[in-house]
Amino acid sequence: MKNLTCCFSLVIGLALFSGCGEKSETTPPQPAVSNAPARPAVSNAPATPAATAPATPVPPAPPAPPAAPAVPPVPAPAAAAPVAANDVALISTTDGDMVVEFWSDAAPATIANFKKLATTKFYDGTAFHRIIKTFMVQAGDPNTKDADNKAAYGTGGPGYTIPDEKNSHKHDRGVIAMANTGAPNSGGSQFYICLAPQPMLDAANYTTFGHLIKGDDVLEKIGNTPVGPSGRGEMSVPAQRVEITSIKIVPASSVK
Repeated sequence: MKNLTCCFSLVIGLALFSGCGEKSETTPPQPAVSNAPARPAVSNAPATPAATAPATPVPPAPPAPPAAPAVPPVPAPAAAAPVAANDVALISTTDGDMVVEFWSDAAPATIANFKKLATTKFYDGTAFHRIIKTFMVQAGDPNTKDADNKAAYGTGGPGYTIPDEKNSHKHDRGVIAMANTGAPNSGGSQFYICLAPQPMLDAANYTTFGHLIKGDDVLEKIGNTPVGPSGRGEMSVPAQRVEITSIKIVPASSVK
């Protein structure tokens, strides 16, 4: 009987000891962590340049027509006749005239295409369809010849694309460069002229090919055109039409 009492006491003691430990808790699952790099913020500006972002606040997306699938460049038709290397472009607009001197050492194919389009009057009657103060003014879309088809502005081209010719010339004020869709070798006819230095565009894939040597006051006037929001909220749609009446390729000696 004494042995039975000792055994019963031992069982009770073990039961109490087992109930004195810490309570076990289930650890909640950790939140998933994405390994994808963060997408850089883009400001609707100032692209390009971008469109045209440009945001510095970061500048807006670089100047560019709406994105399109990447396609290999389609060779441009050959120019009817070669144009002298010392020729300049006289851009006549409803706000006045500007003169562009070409950088033939940097982008010969781009310059040849621009001259060909100008001499065939491709640009005559087009308009500046994207204007972003302190960033750039963009033109060269044949769809802008139709004042009633504003929904298509920024999407047109010559029907072919040209190769990129990225070079060391910087995007300073008055520099002219080719717009593109963001895909390689996707430029055609649309171009932009910088209203201020744009170092972010220097690092991107845009072809600079000349700069203004006359008409900076006209560029300033175009850049100060009142604008409204685009369909994507970018303040870049001109409230009044600024038309390119003609772009003529003339000898540099004829410009005073």
